[in-house]
Formats: sequence, C-alpha cells, structure tokens
Amino acid sequence: MAPQARVAIYKVCWLGGCFGSDILAAMEKAVEDGVNVMSMSIGGGMSDYYRDTVAIGAFSAAARGVFVSCSAGNGGPSQGSLSNVAPWITTVGAGTLDRSFPSYVSLGNGKNFTGASLYSGKPLTNMLVPLVNAVNASDSASGNLCLSDSLVAEKVAGKIVICDRGGSSRVQKGLEVKRAGGVGMILANTELYGEELVADSHLLPSSAVGQKSADEIKAYAASDPKAMATIVSGGTHVGVEPSPVVAAFSSRGPNLITPEVLKPDVIAPGVNILAGWTGAIDTRSVSFNIISGTSMSCPHVSGLAALVKAAHQDWSPAAIRSALMTTAYTAYKTGSIIQDVATGRAATPFDYGAGHVNPVAALDPGLVYDATAEDYFEFLCALNYTSELIQRATNKAFTCDSSKKYSLGDLNYPSFSVAVNTASAKYSRTLTNVGSPGTYKVELASETRAVKMSVEPATLTFGQEKEKKSYTVTFTATSMPSGTTSFAHLEWSDGKHVVHSPIAFSWV
Repeated sequence: MAPQARVAIYKVCWLGGCFGSDILAAMEKAVEDGVNVMSMSIGGGMSDYYRDTVAIGAFSAAARGVFVSCSAGNGGPSQGSLSNVAPWITTVGAGTLDRSFPSYVSLGNGKNFTGASLYSGKPLTNMLVPLVNAVNASDSASGNLCLSDSLVAEKVAGKIVICDRGGSSRVQKGLEVKRAGGVGMILANTELYGEELVADSHLLPSSAVGQKSADEIKAYAASDPKAMATIVSGGTHVGVEPSPVVAAFSSRGPNLITPEVLKPDVIAPGVNILAGWTGAIDTRSVSFNIISGTSMSCPHVSGLAALVKAAHQDWSPAAIRSALMTTAYTAYKTGSIIQDVATGRAATPFDYGAGHVNPVAALDPGLVYDATAEDYFEFLCALNYTSELIQRATNKAFTCDSSKKYSLGDLNYPSFSVAVNTASAKYSRTLTNVGSPGTYKVELASETRAVKMSVEPATLTFGQEKEKKSYTVTFTATSMPSGTTSFAHLEWSDGKHVVHSPIAFSWV
C-alpha cells in the first residue's frame, strides 16, 4: 500500500494471550517513537470506552495526531459482532480480491464442484477413492466437525472425509483426517458461512466448498453406500467476478456500544491475502503465506493512511479517515451494489460501512469531515460520561459544561446512524475544503419512504482551501416496527469530487 513506509513492530501477544497492559505499553511506546499510523490487527468483543484497552490507547494516540486503524473482527456474519468501535478509531471490515485458488471435487456420479485450497503437496491419484461424511465416521456428538481425536480410523482410512466448517480451525480439521488415516478432506460450508471460499495451506489434499455444493456432496454420500470422489488442485485464477464481495467472517454492525456511530467504517482486501510470514510459526513456510481475516484488511487501510499522510502531512487522523470513507465505493462498474457472500444478496452499510476503499480517490477527496480531541470529549459528554469516566477513557481531565446541550448526532463523522421514531432528528456536520475553490450541491437517496430527509443549506460554496462550512440534516420518520432498519446516502458534489456519506436508520 505504501511501499516506502518505514515499519516498526511492537509485540503485545504471548503464549498466555494479549494482555491489556502490554497493548497499552506498546501503543504508548509507538506514540513516543513518533509513528504516524498505528495498525492494530487485534481486538475482541465490545465494552464501554473507559473499559476498552484499545480505545483508551487509541484516544491518546489520535490526540497526538496518530491515525489508528483496527480490525472490525471476524465474528460475521452475525449482526452486532463488531469490536473496536470507538469513533477515534478507523474500523476495518474485510472483502475479497479478484483472485482465487480453486480446487476441484469430482464425484463418482459424474458431478463436479469448484472449491478453494492452497494445498501443494503430493496430489491424489486421478482415480476415485471412497468418500465418507464425518458424521458417519465418528462416535462424537459433534463428529461432523472433525474435531481433534473425534474420527474413527477404521471408518476413515483411505477415504476422503467431508468435514463441516466451524468449531476448530480449518487446517486443524485436515490434521484430524490425516491422523485417522484419511487421504483427503472436503471442508463443507454450513448456512453460517454461505458461499464464502477461504483458501488454506492444508496438510492433505483438500477443497473448501460453499454451502450449496456441500449439500449436494453430502446428499450423494448419503445416497450411495459406495460413494467415491477425488480432489484436484486448480492453481491460481485472476479476474474473478463479482469482486469484491463482503467476506462472511467480517464482523457486522450495528454498533451495539454507540448505535449513533455507524461501524465498520470501510472494508478492504482481507481474503486469501499473500504476505510475509515467519518460519517460526510454520516450518513448512519460508517467507510468505496466504491467510484471511480482518487482521489482513486492517493493514491495507493502515498503509493507505500512510500514503494519504505522506501526500497531506498537515491532515489530522480524522481528515485521513474521512478521505478514505467519503471516496469509498459501494457498487460495481455494472451499477449493482457490492454483494455479501454470506447471503448472496446486496450488502449494506452495516456490512461495508462507507464502502470499499479507493486509494487514488482518497488522495483528492475535495472535502473532509475533520474532528479534534475536543469533539471526542463532547461525544463522551453526550454519552453522559462523568469527569471520572472521561479521565479513564482518555487519560485526560475534562469536565462537561452543564449549561451546554450535547448531542451524539453532532459528532462530525463522515457517516450517519439515526435511531428514528416519529419525532424529527437534526444532525449537524462541518465540511473542510481541502481542494480548489468550488460550489458543492447535495443529493439525497434512500431505499425507504418512511423517512423524509432535508439538508440546509443545499449548496455550499468554498472560496479557499481549509475553509469550513456547516450544514444540518433533518430526519422525519413515520412509524415502523421496532428493530426495522433501512439505509440511505448523502452526497456533496462539485462536478469533480463526490463526497459520499452512508446513512443507517434503525427504528426504536
């Protein structure tokens, strides 16, 4: 992403886990060392900001001008599965690339299926071998998952075994098949994972297949007592369409800590990512590996932030995030919305945030939504934090003004998340011109008629760089069942730049 960036690495995870004290110590040391960008492929669960180690460290870093990007988590496709949701953190979900590593499954009934695998060892012969479903080759109640020591060798030896995804690591399942004498594995997606194909460096001939293929393969194995199959590697394919799609594992909104802040912020490549690897972890590897996760997508955004920072050295972390968010794309060249691989349908801002990052566009966003530590203090005041809780969350003393009315809707964020009822809600934002003088006009689009939106003023004219102009959006909703969600977007354009903001509506 930023080939000439200098990288410093701070170790915070050990055999016993990743302790908060180590995380904070490393973040503080990184700030002291003068880093510009902090990339944190780490996190777990959600907690209030004053209890969240990463959020506490990130506030201090952001206040010192350091851009902090964090993984959204791998808890998808479950709703509300995000971590690292503080508004001073850039929260990154995962999408796919247009590259795949296919492997092919051929059945004894003549049917063929395409899966994914990085296995490059000794292949199976071209001859078909016996096929068995793990659920019929185990005495365990969860035998379908091929957990450690769960398979019966007499039922597995010399066969390809169908193992359901989940419960243990994908590669670990193949190790169990190999231990029991199996010669290959078909890793079957369940409904939770849909059609997502993740390629792994398996220990025996393997193919990870989507749910539809998995159901057909299982049905064949159940119908034929002499079921046969084989697995063949397909190398590397590029130009895969559609691409990107939102990864099934990528954690999803809504933001359960502060629903008024839409998260994740963006998605970036996080599936089957080729990158440097240490032989200390896996002696089969030399210098590179291919793995998946929001731990892969986060560094992509960190690198892009470094790229933007190098081009605009006076920009704040919030301005850099704004540039990445407002220039992100949400549709393919065909015009259709980015897909969610877990459902096969169009994804939403709860899946991809503002969209998939667009590096070139982010260098010239036209306008940005900037924010300072003072804005985040006022955000915490709007959450009714006491001075003590603010001190714990930020390591700084701040007292809310009892005469001032604080609103979560006024945090100068590049996206909107609106908890709607029949009352009108007003959200204020301020845009800073980082391009040439120009006049921007607003456009609104929504998938629902249940919320009326208006912007005042509808035109903003900027005469010079760094000039600021504010606007207010009014949302007026009709009654809908509690829990209903819908989405819209707001765009400012001068004919050259398009400053895009997603909007999420949640009826309460």
